[in-house]
Amino acid sequence: MSVALVTGSAGLVGSEAVEFFANLGMDVVGIDNDMRGAFFGEEASTKWKRQRLKNSLERYIHYDVDIRNEEEINEIFSRYGSALEVVIHTAAQPSHDWASREPMTDFTVNANGTLFLLEAVREHCPEVPFIFTSTNKVYGDRPNSLPLVEKETRWEVDEDHPYADGIPEEMSIDQSMHSLFGSSKAAADILVQEYGRYFGLKTGSFRGGCLTGPSHTGTQLHGFLSYLMKCAATGEHYTIFGYKGKQVRDNIHSADLVNAFYEFYKNPRVGEVYNIGGGRQSHCSMLEAIEMCEEIVGREMNYSLSDESRRGDHIWYVSDLTKFKDHYPEWDITYDVYDILEEIYEYNIDRWEAEVA
Repeated sequence: MSVALVTGSAGLVGSEAVEFFANLGMDVVGIDNDMRGAFFGEEASTKWKRQRLKNSLERYIHYDVDIRNEEEINEIFSRYGSALEVVIHTAAQPSHDWASREPMTDFTVNANGTLFLLEAVREHCPEVPFIFTSTNKVYGDRPNSLPLVEKETRWEVDEDHPYADGIPEEMSIDQSMHSLFGSSKAAADILVQEYGRYFGLKTGSFRGGCLTGPSHTGTQLHGFLSYLMKCAATGEHYTIFGYKGKQVRDNIHSADLVNAFYEFYKNPRVGEVYNIGGGRQSHCSMLEAIEMCEEIVGREMNYSLSDESRRGDHIWYVSDLTKFKDHYPEWDITYDVYDILEEIYEYNIDRWEAEVA
């Protein structure tokens, strides 16, 4: 028996990983206690996805466990230890807006939970790859210091700047405003690196841009493209916070991200860090995303612009994918933003319409 263990297994990236590794013929152990519903309310609950996984995958075993429960985490790892082949850690408190409401909860989920998982790997299965879903928010608002040029529908980095093709892993994470969420994820990110460098674990920290896809249960505080498309499809009002709606994000489909995880799983490294997002192949501004949503849905969106930007938010962020592509040349982006939005719409429209009926 070979087992993949996935935390946050009913979430966007976690559920994608569950399905991917189950389709490889592996048994998959999922850990998810639907904290997303606790963070953002019932509309953000992942219970629907958890049920779909249980119904569709015979080789899926679900544990309704909080990753902060060290005793239960150790029991799970002890039960499967020698059979484990990969640990994929996607569980998190994912919103920098929400983190300021309950900093203790945010930090213990993101940092302490990650520490408990790393310790469990070190004790029970030290040879398996540990893949961590980090975030570009570890850089804080430092990307906002880049020389930005305002264009008609977006901000852009000056084309002569070394980062014009995207932000590399060398950007400093120091001396910037991170938000409390960015701070807790940075702590976890550094722990993942350190358990690789200090203890020799095969750890990879993937600093994601906007992670997205049809399984994302988007809400106002988290889930950019998913929530945007939901508002476009249902007529719900959408608020753009700051920067004239010209802020730019790269967007990576959860399938492309999990395929990157798979490449690392096949040939893991020790204490690695990768910026991972859509890069220049899949990125857009808010205004450009709205235009695409309107085209797909066939009507204008109900949205407004707020002058107030979110603290620590990025004006322009595009990942430089050079390092990961150099290490794993068989991997590439397969979805662009329009493809992603179309799939989100087609996958979710029946569920959304039922919710508002």
